[in-house]
Amino acid sequence: MSALVTGATGFIGSHLVPNLLEKGYKVRCLVRGTSALAKLDGLDVELFPGDLSDCRSLGRAVRGVDYVFHLAGLTKTAKSHEFYDVNARGTENLVEAAARENPGIRKFVYLSSHAAAGPSLNGLALTEEKEPHPVSHYGKSKLMGERAVLERSGPIPAVVLRPTAVYGPGDRDLYLFFKAIKKGVFPYWGACRYSLLYVEDLVQGIIAAAEAPEDAGKVFFLSDGNIYTNEEIAEAIAGAFSDNRAEKKEKLKILKLPMPRLFLLIAATFSALAGKDSGIINKDKLREMGFPNWCCDPGRAIREIGFVPKITLKEGAKWTADWYRIHQWL
Repeated sequence: MSALVTGATGFIGSHLVPNLLEKGYKVRCLVRGTSALAKLDGLDVELFPGDLSDCRSLGRAVRGVDYVFHLAGLTKTAKSHEFYDVNARGTENLVEAAARENPGIRKFVYLSSHAAAGPSLNGLALTEEKEPHPVSHYGKSKLMGERAVLERSGPIPAVVLRPTAVYGPGDRDLYLFFKAIKKGVFPYWGACRYSLLYVEDLVQGIIAAAEAPEDAGKVFFLSDGNIYTNEEIAEAIAGAFSDNRAEKKEKLKILKLPMPRLFLLIAATFSALAGKDSGIINKDKLREMGFPNWCCDPGRAIREIGFVPKITLKEGAKWTADWYRIHQWL
């Protein structure tokens, strides 16, 4: 079996590639000239130069592979049009290349996002039957990418995955939350409820979707099946750091620090003015943070592709905190 992976050097891709290799896949990684390749060091992969905006390179990249795992995407930028250039048009370019150059492909797996569906407006976990209503440019661009893939799910078997908030070793978004909690501060912007997913569970879900025989043309939410308040998430992370103090019999105490929306807006504005458009606090992310419920139901994935989330929040928070500490991020 052979696979093309886009986004192989990113957080999720760097976990997917080793898992594919362990399962016996031959892996080709689409890499740009500016890609940092450290996460692929020592791995037996083929580095294939290309870009989602370069249709000729994409045509060459998809030839001869059994699977395409499209993980590459833009998650943060101060220029909204860039979301659509990469997440919408880039995805359209890749799936068109696959349909044109490799019509015998076994599966095209597109990693979308919960943001493409939007928040839960009634507080109930979203299912795939709900009409999407993304509230950010990022979410809208990912939804456009979904539609580009699904429109071609006849000529080639394609599937769309919508993972919820993903965390784990190497993640740079929730890392800031871990960092604050370790310092005893709980950034609080109001009562919220979230679904979560540990990265290794996500990787197993991605592979399950690729290898499942009858899921073409479908959309699947992926989460660990639970819904957490932001207080519960903070407590789980604090508990992970408290475990490391066990020999001193200390429990990490955290102070809830209110973060008014106006303060976050000002912070995002200064971040943009300073050219720091890659931070988690940005104007597009604030559009999502204005809604308190980001919950989804992974039931269809569990029933139809054999998705089995195994990692609890307590375990995942502990392993993630340990990784940050070992790699001197904390």
